[in-house]
Amino acid sequence: MIDFLTFAHLADIDLGELSPKPTSFEGDQREAARDLWASEDGRVEIGVWECTPGRFTASRDNNSEICHIVSGRVSLHGADGRVQEVGPGELLVLPLGWKGEWTIHEHTRKLYVLHHKG
Repeated sequence: MIDFLTFAHLADIDLGELSPKPTSFEGDQREAARDLWASEDGRVEIGVWECTPGRFTASRDNNSEICHIVSGRVSLHGADGRVQEVGPGELLVLPLGWKGEWTIHEHTRKLYVLHHKG
Protein backbone atom coordinates (compact mmCIF):
# COMPACT_ATOMS: atom_id res chain seq x y z
CA MET A 1 0.00 0.00 0.00
CA ILE A 2 1.18 3.54 -0.75
CA ASP A 3 1.47 5.81 2.28
CA PHE A 4 -0.85 8.80 2.31
CA LEU A 5 -1.13 12.04 4.24
CA THR A 6 -4.19 13.88 5.48
CA PHE A 7 -4.48 17.52 6.48
CA ALA A 8 -7.40 18.11 8.83
CA HIS A 9 -8.62 21.36 10.30
CA LEU A 10 -7.10 23.61 7.63
CA ALA A 11 -8.66 26.61 9.34
CA ASP A 12 -6.64 25.91 12.50
CA ILE A 13 -3.13 25.36 11.07
CA ASP A 14 -0.74 27.96 12.49
CA LEU A 15 0.83 29.91 9.63
CA GLY A 16 2.94 32.19 11.78
CA GLU A 17 3.16 35.96 11.57
CA LEU A 18 1.65 37.81 8.62
CA SER A 19 4.13 39.72 6.44
CA PRO A 20 3.63 42.48 3.84
CA LYS A 21 2.38 41.14 0.46
CA PRO A 22 4.95 42.17 -2.19
CA THR A 23 2.54 42.28 -5.17
CA SER A 24 -0.18 44.24 -3.34
CA PHE A 25 -1.22 47.55 -4.86
CA GLU A 26 -4.40 48.33 -2.88
CA GLY A 27 -4.82 48.01 0.88
CA ASP A 28 -2.13 47.27 3.43
CA GLN A 29 -2.16 43.56 2.64
CA ARG A 30 -0.34 41.02 4.74
CA GLU A 31 0.05 37.30 4.07
CA ALA A 32 1.35 34.07 5.57
CA ALA A 33 1.79 30.55 4.22
CA ARG A 34 2.91 27.13 5.33
CA ASP A 35 4.02 24.30 3.07
CA LEU A 36 2.39 21.00 4.00
CA TRP A 37 3.93 18.67 1.42
CA ALA A 38 6.17 18.64 -1.66
CA SER A 39 6.89 15.88 -4.13
CA GLU A 40 10.41 14.45 -4.23
CA ASP A 41 11.00 15.98 -7.68
CA GLY A 42 9.81 19.40 -6.48
CA ARG A 43 7.12 19.68 -9.15
CA VAL A 44 4.10 19.54 -6.80
CA GLU A 45 3.58 21.57 -3.61
CA ILE A 46 0.62 21.64 -1.22
CA GLY A 47 0.19 24.30 1.41
CA VAL A 48 -2.05 26.75 3.21
CA TRP A 49 -2.00 30.51 2.57
CA GLU A 50 -3.93 33.43 3.98
CA CYS A 51 -4.14 37.11 3.19
CA THR A 52 -5.82 40.26 4.51
CA PRO A 53 -8.19 42.43 2.40
CA GLY A 54 -6.90 44.39 -0.57
CA ARG A 55 -5.84 43.78 -4.15
CA PHE A 56 -2.73 42.22 -5.70
CA THR A 57 -1.38 41.05 -9.04
CA ALA A 58 -0.66 37.40 -9.76
CA SER A 59 0.56 35.25 -12.63
CA ARG A 60 0.99 31.56 -13.21
CA ASP A 61 3.90 31.72 -15.65
CA ASN A 62 5.76 28.72 -14.21
CA ASN A 63 3.00 26.70 -12.56
CA SER A 64 -0.69 25.96 -12.43
CA GLU A 65 -2.62 26.23 -9.17
CA ILE A 66 -5.66 24.59 -7.67
CA CYS A 67 -7.15 26.55 -4.76
CA HIS A 68 -9.76 25.45 -2.24
CA ILE A 69 -11.09 28.47 -0.34
CA VAL A 70 -11.29 27.53 3.35
CA SER A 71 -12.58 30.90 4.56
CA GLY A 72 -13.09 34.39 3.20
CA ARG A 73 -14.29 35.75 -0.12
CA VAL A 74 -12.28 36.81 -3.17
CA SER A 75 -12.81 38.08 -6.70
CA LEU A 76 -10.42 37.01 -9.43
CA HIS A 77 -9.94 39.40 -12.34
CA GLY A 78 -8.50 37.69 -15.42
CA ALA A 79 -6.45 39.52 -18.04
CA ASP A 80 -9.40 38.94 -20.41
CA GLY A 81 -11.64 41.09 -18.17
CA ARG A 82 -13.59 38.18 -16.71
CA VAL A 83 -14.34 38.43 -12.98
CA GLN A 84 -15.19 35.41 -10.83
CA GLU A 85 -16.29 35.52 -7.17
CA VAL A 86 -15.15 32.60 -5.02
CA GLY A 87 -15.97 31.84 -1.39
CA PRO A 88 -15.71 29.21 1.35
CA GLY A 89 -15.90 25.61 0.17
CA GLU A 90 -15.35 26.53 -3.48
CA LEU A 91 -12.50 25.36 -5.70
CA LEU A 92 -10.78 27.30 -8.47
CA VAL A 93 -8.11 26.43 -11.01
CA LEU A 94 -5.55 28.90 -12.34
CA PRO A 95 -4.02 27.24 -15.41
CA LEU A 96 -0.44 27.64 -16.54
CA GLY A 97 -0.14 31.09 -18.12
CA TRP A 98 -3.00 32.73 -16.15
CA LYS A 99 -2.46 36.40 -15.35
CA GLY A 100 -4.68 38.73 -13.39
CA GLU A 101 -5.53 40.20 -10.04
CA TRP A 102 -7.04 39.00 -6.79
CA THR A 103 -9.34 41.18 -4.71
CA ILE A 104 -9.52 39.89 -1.16
CA HIS A 105 -12.82 41.13 0.31
CA GLU A 106 -12.31 39.63 3.77
CA HIS A 107 -9.45 37.83 5.49
CA THR A 108 -9.07 34.71 3.34
CA ARG A 109 -7.45 31.31 3.81
CA LYS A 110 -6.93 28.76 1.03
CA LEU A 111 -5.44 25.34 0.52
CA TYR A 112 -3.29 25.41 -2.62
CA VAL A 113 -1.79 22.79 -4.90
CA LEU A 114 0.94 24.09 -7.21
CA HIS A 115 2.11 22.05 -10.17
CA HIS A 116 5.35 23.46 -11.56
CA LYS A 117 6.06 22.97 -15.24
CA GLY A 118 8.85 20.58 -15.95
